Amino acid sequence: TPFEGTDPPELYHKYVGHDDNRDWYAFTQIETQLTVDKIHNVWHPQIVNDIHQQGAFGARLFLPPYLAPVEPNVPKQLVEGYTELGNFVAKDLRGKGFEGITTDSTYDAWTPARAYSHYHGGVRILSETASAKLATPINVKFEDLRGGLMYDAKKETPNFAPVWKGGEWHLKDITSYMTNAAFSILKHASDNRAKWLTRFYAIGKEAVRPRKDGELFAYIFDKKNSRYDSKFWQIIHRAGVETRAVSKFTYEGKNYEDWTVLIPMNQPYAGFARAMIDEEIYPDLRDTKGQPIPPYDVTAHNLALLTDTKLIEIKSPFKLPKTPKGREGGLGNGNGLGFGGSKPFPKLLYKSYVPSMDEGWTRWILDAYKRDIEAITKDQFLYESVFDKEIKDSDLSTKTKLIIFPDQSPNQILNGYAKGAMPDEFVGGVGAEGVANLKKFVEDGGTLVFLNRASDFAIEQFGLPVKDVTKGLPRKDFYIPGSILRTEIDTTNPIAKGMSAQSIAWFEDSPAFEVLSEPSAVADGLTKNISPKNVEIIARYPEKPNEILLSGWALGAEKIAGKAALVSINIGKGKIILFGFRPQYRGQSLATFPLFFNAIEN
Repeated sequence: TPFEGTDPPELYHKYVGHDDNRDWYAFTQIETQLTVDKIHNVWHPQIVNDIHQQGAFGARLFLPPYLAPVEPNVPKQLVEGYTELGNFVAKDLRGKGFEGITTDSTYDAWTPARAYSHYHGGVRILSETASAKLATPINVKFEDLRGGLMYDAKKETPNFAPVWKGGEWHLKDITSYMTNAAFSILKHASDNRAKWLTRFYAIGKEAVRPRKDGELFAYIFDKKNSRYDSKFWQIIHRAGVETRAVSKFTYEGKNYEDWTVLIPMNQPYAGFARAMIDEEIYPDLRDTKGQPIPPYDVTAHNLALLTDTKLIEIKSPFKLPKTPKGREGGLGNGNGLGFGGSKPFPKLLYKSYVPSMDEGWTRWILDAYKRDIEAITKDQFLYESVFDKEIKDSDLSTKTKLIIFPDQSPNQILNGYAKGAMPDEFVGGVGAEGVANLKKFVEDGGTLVFLNRASDFAIEQFGLPVKDVTKGLPRKDFYIPGSILRTEIDTTNPIAKGMSAQSIAWFEDSPAFEVLSEPSAVADGLTKNISPKNVEIIARYPEKPNEILLSGWALGAEKIAGKAALVSINIGKGKIILFGFRPQYRGQSLATFPLFFNAIEN
C-alpha cells in the first residue's frame, strides 16, 4: 500500500513500545523478567550480542566501543573487553568488504537500563544495522546519507570506514551484516576463551574482596524513613544482589533494631546495587560551540530516589552482627499508593494514533495495579482508551468525570498525523472541535489531567493563567535530559495526600510553570478571563538552584528555581491539573505515584 514501511498507528509493544529496551534494571515487563531469570541469571554470559536495527540513512552498522561517559560502576575490565571485541569485529568485517561501519559513536554506556550484563560480569556488544522498509528494499542516494553523533556517513574517519556510496539496501544486506558480526564475535570468543574467562574471574575477585578503610563497606536500610521500598527490594533481589538481616547494633551513635537489613559491598553484584542507590551526577559535556552533547538515553537511574527508599552508607570496615533468631521482619513497606479512595468511576485515557510510550506506560500501570491490588480496590483502576473522534464528537460528561492526557507534544495531540501520512481514519488530532468539547467538559464539572509536555497543549489551547518558563530557552542555556529533581510539596492539598514535604520529579523534556499576574485568554474565545486566583500550586522546585538536582544532569537549573512543578486550576465547575513531570515514569517513580493517583481520584 502507499503506507508500506511506515510506523503502525499504535505501540509495537502492547504497553511500552521501544522502552522494552529500557527495562534492564527495573524489570517491569514480563519479557525482561523471563530473560533475566531464565537466561542471564542461569548462564551468566561473558558476552551478550544485543542485535538491533537503526535508521536507514546513517551508518550501515554500529559496533562498540561506546561513547563516553561510561557509568562509574561498570568494571574497567568490561570497558577493555567491549572495546577490544567491538574493534575486532569492525576490522574483521571491513576486511571482508563490508562498508559503512562505525564505532565509538552515537551510543554511550551510561544507563544500566540498557545493559544488565555490565553489572553481572559480561560485556554487552550492541550492534545497530541500518533498516529497510521492513523486508522491502529501499534505494538510498549518497547525498541523502546523514551522520550521527561523532561521525559523518559521507566521510571516512578512524571510527567510520569505509564509506558506503549508497544504492539499494535489502533485507539480505541487513541479515548479512548481523550474521557476519555474530560469527566474528564467536570467533574472537573461541580464540580468546581463556582471556574472557580470566577477565570474568578478575571482575568477580575484585567484587568480593574485603573493603578497606574509607571505601564503601555496606548500606544500612532505613526502614522507618522509607516508603515504597518493596519494589526496590524486588529489583535488587532479582538482580542477584545479596542482603543480610542482622541483630540490633549501633553505628555512629544511632541504634538499629533486630532484623535491620544491610547490603554488603564485598559481593559479586555490588556494582548493580551502587548504580541503583548512588546519586550520580552526569558530566557536563559540551561541543566546541558550547552546546550540550546529548546522552543516548536518560541521565538518572536512581531507584532509591524513585521509590523513596532510604539507605545509609557505612564507609569503613564494620563487624556485621549475626542474624537474629526468630521470625524475620526486615524488608518491605509495601506499595502504599496513597490515593484518595473515592467512589470508583471509569476514567478515560487519551490515546493518539501517533503512538506515545507514556500512554502505554500509563495503561500498564493501571492494568498492573488492577491485577495486583486486593479486589476491593480494583475498580479504582477502571479506565477506557479514548480516541480523537470521540473527543471531537462525544458528550464527554456522559462517559466519565476525568480524562488523562499522557506525555505527548501539543502538536501531536492537536493535529495528529498529516493527511497522506496515514490512511484517513488515522489522520488528524483532537482539532478545534475537540478543544471546544474538552472546554465544555471542564466547565460542566469534569477534570482534565495533563502529564509533562501535554501540559503545554492545555496552556496553549485553554489560555490558562500560567506560562511554561522553559519554552523557547536555547539548549545551551537549559537542558535536563531525564534527571531526578527535588520538589517541595504543599501537603495540605488533597492531591498531595500521603506525600512528604519534600519529594522528587522525573524531569525530561518537561515544562515548569509560573503563575501569571493577570487573567489569560485565547484568541478564539474558548477560555476567557481565568483568574490567577484559580491556580493552586501543589509542588514547586527549590528557590536555590544548587538544591534542585538530585541525580542526573541539570544545565541551567536556575531557570526553574522556585517555579511550579504541579498546579491545579479551577475552571467553572471543574478543573485542569498540570503535571510538569512524569509522575508514573516508566513504572518506576513510585515516590510520585500518590500524586498521580490522587489527581485522578479527587
